[in-house]
Parts: sequence; structure tokens; C-alpha cells
Amino acid sequence: MSDRLIFHVDVNSAFLSWEAVDRLCNGETLDLRTVPSCVGGDPERRTSIVSTKSIPAKKYGIETGEPVATALRKCPDLIVVKPNFQLYKKMSREFKSILDEYTPLMQSFSIDEVFMDMSGMERLHPDPIKLAHEMKDRIRDELGFTVNVGIARNKLCAKMASDFEKPDKVHTLFPDEIADKMWPLPVGELFGCGKSTAKKLREMHLNTIGDLAEADERMLLSAFGEKTASYLHNAANGIDDSPVVNEEREAKSYSVENTTEDDVTDFEEVNHLLLAEADIVAGRLRADEVKAFTITVIYRTSDMKRHSHGKKMENSTDITSEIYDMAVKLMKEAWKGEPLRLIGLSASDIDKDGFQQMSLFGEEEKEKQKNLDKALDKIRSKYGNDSVMRAGVGVFRAGRKGNE
Repeated sequence: MSDRLIFHVDVNSAFLSWEAVDRLCNGETLDLRTVPSCVGGDPERRTSIVSTKSIPAKKYGIETGEPVATALRKCPDLIVVKPNFQLYKKMSREFKSILDEYTPLMQSFSIDEVFMDMSGMERLHPDPIKLAHEMKDRIRDELGFTVNVGIARNKLCAKMASDFEKPDKVHTLFPDEIADKMWPLPVGELFGCGKSTAKKLREMHLNTIGDLAEADERMLLSAFGEKTASYLHNAANGIDDSPVVNEEREAKSYSVENTTEDDVTDFEEVNHLLLAEADIVAGRLRADEVKAFTITVIYRTSDMKRHSHGKKMENSTDITSEIYDMAVKLMKEAWKGEPLRLIGLSASDIDKDGFQQMSLFGEEEKEKQKNLDKALDKIRSKYGNDSVMRAGVGVFRAGRKGNE
């Protein structure tokens, strides 16, 4: 495995960069990347969160995942841009198309991240660092946004390297560089180490990745169990033999979650959130031409306890109203009225064939709902995601561009 050569390419502040490029191409003069800005939901809705932020916004302490309302208190002049997923898909395809020219073995890790297996290509590309600069410069010059490239002997170290100093950089993390470049980092920056795991490690006085790398494996085993302990020990030592898979990973589920700024205790407000989430999840299913059998609601109470409740339906669906109705039913069964700080919805057990058992009843209404969903998808594709929004099942209101 020592002769493997893996690149990880990551778009810098992807959604925000893509919004900035699109606006500049359409005549705007302000580059969102140069001012405090973020991509998030409607700031008037307390469930909206920051999904991507600019570097100037980061200086105000704005964090990904926090409520937009909180971010605006930190920086009242923050520019908030609503997401446009059709644009992001287009930009993603364009940057991956450039990378596809360099290797036959490439794995899309997410909409804005790619692993590239460059092993055995020394004759074509004898200088990997020079090649990485060529890739990132092409993307910047041809598409208008920047990427970071991490170079290593495995996927984990390539991913860690690409997260070093940003933006528009190339970094390496080879075996002889791990002690100097990776071990001094806080343990929470280790790829795959979540917040709760990092907190537990710090409580064990393992504050850096280096501390974790040198920790007694028996101590880790006692604290985390065999699987997690093995991963943490190997990852901290830069050990990873996972292959670059030459295909996009098929989605196992489609989900959306909203963190609320204040406690939610009113079921009507919960229903509004579930309707918005059902609309998003169903739209994603339809965009990928798949359906789902299992619907699950997720919620977190104000004491930070996370709960979920799901059910598999007889027929798979991509219809917003059907997903919403099931979500409301599940929420009524599971939620006991405790104050909520997070509400989410997931569709899983993905069905690519879409076969359904026909029913003698309700087919006319189902067809109406399908046609309604198609009409809304068409409007949003043309005018943007916020051009029309559901105020209830079958009840709609115009958004920002609704009268165009």
C-alpha cells in the first residue's frame, strides 16, 4: 500500500463560492466571498441555519450549523443567501468533469468533494504536487472558484491534508509528515471523530491527535468498544486502507433537519416544519427519480436527548403529501410534548424501480398530488427554490419570485 497516491479535492466554501460565481457571471459586482455572508434559510424563520459561510463571516465567530438569527446577532450586516440546489448540482458536475480528465479512478465523496486514485501514473504525471496545482488552477481559472487539494498515501490522510490552511492551497500528508503536521492538531479535527467522541477523549486527557495516537489501545477499547477504538487508533496514526470506489455512492437515505433557536412546544408549528421538510425530501427523491419505503421523524428535546421513530410503508413514494402525512402520524405517536430544539425527517429504504401495488381507491387523488408536485418542481427549477412554498398540503403562497 506504500506506493498508493491519493488526492482529495475539496471546494472552498462550496455553496457560497458557487453563489458568488453565479452572481458575478450575471452582472453583480459584489463578490460574496469578500464580505461577511452565508448560505442559509430565510432569517425570518427561526429554524433556518447557516450551511456555508465566507471567510470574513468566520472572523465574527459565525459557525456552520448555527441558527441564522444567531449569526445575524453576531454580525448584523451579514448577507444571507438562500440555497439553490439546482445551481450547486450544475457547478458540482462542472468541477468533477475537469478532474475526470486526470484519472479513470475517481470517487465522488459529496457534492463538493472528490477522491482521486493517482497510483501508478508516475509516467504521465511524475510530479504530483505540480499536477495538483495544475488541477486547482484550472478549476479557478475556468470555473471561477477555488479548491484545496490534499495529497497522501491513503484517503484519510488526503482528506486531512485538504483541510489544512485554506483557500486555494495544495498540501501533503505523507507518512513522514504525520507527526509534524497532524499530531499537533486538536483531537476533534481528526476525520471521523465527532463532537461527543472528541469531548470524551478530552475528558480522558487526550487533547491532540498525537495524544490519541500514543494512547493505550486497551484504554480506548474500554471507553469506546472494539470498532470505534480500532478506528480512532488507526486514524490517529494515519492508517487507512479503504479503496477509492470508482462510482458515486448511491444514497441510502434522504434527510433534512432543522435546529430551532427557541423551544418548540406547539404541534401546529411542528407540523409546519414537517411539511417544509417533507417538501424538501420528496423533491430530492423526485430529482433522483427514486422513491422511499421508510419514513422516519427525528427530534431532539431541550435536554439534548435525540429521538427517532420510523415506519415502513406498504408502497414506496415520492409524493410530498404522503410523506408529510406519515411524518405527522409518526410524530403524534412518538412525541410527548417535551420542548423541542431540533426536528428532522428522513426517507430511506430507497426504491429505484418504483413498482407499486395498485389500489381501487385513491388513485385519482394520488395522481392529482403527483401532478401538483411536478408543477411545483417545474416552477422551482425555473425561478428558484423559494419561488413557491407550501403553507399546507395543497395550499401555497408565492415566494420572492412568485409574481414573475
